[in-house]
Amino acid sequence: MMGELGIAVPDLHVLLAYSAACFVLFVTPGPDMSLFLAKTLTGGRRDGMLAMLGTMTGCLVHTSLAALGLSALLAASATAFASLKIVGALYLLWLAFDAVRNGSALRLREPEPRASSGLRTFLLGLGINLTNPKIVLFFVTFLPQFVAAGDPHAASKLLFLGLYFVAFTTPLAIVLILLAERAIGAVTRRPRLMRAIDYSFAGVFAAFAARFAADAR
Repeated sequence: MMGELGIAVPDLHVLLAYSAACFVLFVTPGPDMSLFLAKTLTGGRRDGMLAMLGTMTGCLVHTSLAALGLSALLAASATAFASLKIVGALYLLWLAFDAVRNGSALRLREPEPRASSGLRTFLLGLGINLTNPKIVLFFVTFLPQFVAAGDPHAASKLLFLGLYFVAFTTPLAIVLILLAERAIGAVTRRPRLMRAIDYSFAGVFAAFAARFAADAR
């Protein structure tokens, strides 16, 4: 399905599955969430928002580059693209296993001894995101799972999915910052809640991995 701007939009069932995966990925704490929650606690909501905008800008860069690179790979070799989907399924399975084995990474930093400027806070968020190799590896292996190698609009759909991830998770991040104290208190006082998130992440991505591996045959 083509959008008004000429960008191909995936079918509704694909978009719903992708949205569910994006949500589970978002609620599983990592370096980005740890940063903007810590900034919210130490510098207020303004700092939290700026750090979050930095991380989301990094995600925008990652997803755009991943989509362009995957589009080039698909144009060069549909077989290589299909092989990448198999590798991606195995990587998602590893992420599921690692979530159960090691748990989530919500690590809040201590307050900085001096106040940070808005630009510095934004760049800190951007830098932490761009220098995290797991993020680019995730998008390179994750985005292809929702696009068929023979789809004539595959390149456009890859770009759409990359941009959609940022558009979908940014409002969630804003709500999380606004409710930062409650959110942090909930997860730190209830370790079972964190493990429930871990197992939910593992279950969803293991199911995706199994489905993607079966589709790749």
